[in-house]
Amino acid sequence: MALIGQPAGDSTAMAPAPGWAGVGTVTLRELSGHYDLAGVRRCDQHVLVLVTVGHGQHEIDFRPYLCRPGTLLWVRPGQVIRHNGGAGLDAIVVCWEPSAVAEVADDPALLDGGLGPACWQLAGEDEDAVINEVSQLVVDCQRHRSGTLAAGLLRHQLAVLLLRIALLPGRRPAERNDAYVRFRLEVEKDFTQTRRVEEYAERMGYSVRTVTRACLAATGRSAKQVIDDRVTLEAMRLLAVTDDPIADIGRRLGFPEPTNFGRFFHREAGTSPGAFRSAQRPPPRNAFPSQRRPAAGDLHGRPTPRVAGEA
Repeated sequence: MALIGQPAGDSTAMAPAPGWAGVGTVTLRELSGHYDLAGVRRCDQHVLVLVTVGHGQHEIDFRPYLCRPGTLLWVRPGQVIRHNGGAGLDAIVVCWEPSAVAEVADDPALLDGGLGPACWQLAGEDEDAVINEVSQLVVDCQRHRSGTLAAGLLRHQLAVLLLRIALLPGRRPAERNDAYVRFRLEVEKDFTQTRRVEEYAERMGYSVRTVTRACLAATGRSAKQVIDDRVTLEAMRLLAVTDDPIADIGRRLGFPEPTNFGRFFHREAGTSPGAFRSAQRPPPRNAFPSQRRPAAGDLHGRPTPRVAGEA
């Protein structure tokens, strides 16, 4: 099936889907016509990127992924992304707010807490299935721009797309009773407050040995290393996408003394915080379309068309 996408240069394609649906689509080519995508940007919503033509590279949380037709990327809220694609690279981009799926999907593992894979190279029936779902979502985002029925349709279509992704080979949905997943979710809540494995284990009702064994089985790294990895990643994100003083970033991550933060970062990242920041480009803001509820004064319930990134 031929992929149905929005025509490049069509300004109406940049307008969001119904604001109360929290779902929108756009092409990478359209975004590149308005923004410099080579800078690091931090996402405040979920972003799926389905490459349709060309070859290039995307970075998610500073990890590069080679892209070609059929490559599917998933960027979760809070993660950072940088586009290093060639001139011929294009993709369909699907954006949604977490609440858009929560309202129609009872399984919290659908969004996997950010623990699932970030990249797939689709092929065969899996590729056809995902392309069909994305294509229909693109069409309906353009056809159905207002009303509660339209919002429900888009949310359910998005949930079906995510279920298909959950069934892709090599992707095990996160199970809340899994010790490693529970540990990761607890760390996500409080890694800026404590880096002690004992505190997390006690909170979970497990022994430190059980938590460490679960982390080693899942990642090959100890529980303490998993915590330090998360702190380091957050430091890298903040250094790349903010102009905050390095000392302030250290304090936010639980290091009252700047020298302690500098030593920790150098040990974990292999470079100083200042050198890492210097290697990153300033991020353009709001590079992906934001979804908002339409103004109350619109008697027909239609959102006012906006260009992606408009405040």
